[in-house]
Amino acid sequence: MPRWALLFVVVLIAVDQISKRVMLGLVFDPPSIIQVTSFFNLVPVWNRGISFGLLGGAETSRWILVALALVIIVFLVIWLARSSQGIVQFALVLVIGGALSNVVDRVVYGAVVDFIDIHAFGWHWPAFNVADMAIVFGTAMLLYDGLFGSPRSLK
Repeated sequence: MPRWALLFVVVLIAVDQISKRVMLGLVFDPPSIIQVTSFFNLVPVWNRGISFGLLGGAETSRWILVALALVIIVFLVIWLARSSQGIVQFALVLVIGGALSNVVDRVVYGAVVDFIDIHAFGWHWPAFNVADMAIVFGTAMLLYDGLFGSPRSLK
């Protein structure tokens, strides 16, 4: 595993957690919506489930989601340790860091802190956070590499 990977994961978690702390004071207490632009708001959302609120609500779901995320993270760390490709390593670090930061939220708050709200032309995306952006960007990089990257032999 590259030396920079752990440092980057820690920095990503720190940036995400700091942004969430700021938002907890700004839009969560008291709950309010801040319109930044005509298509971008800061909103208070406690996401107790996964995408679109699935599996939300029950306390058992919280710990199932934490355990599931940690198992997936272990597999991603193994993949990272075995990978020698820079783009794959960077993508995995983004996914691992984002996932770990959302796990921190679930353990500390019982839900993930979401606050970024994007909407335009009648289309409204569910609220998300910095960690979610890292996960999506890392996943997109992995998908791109898998579809268009140079072919590799299976080991």
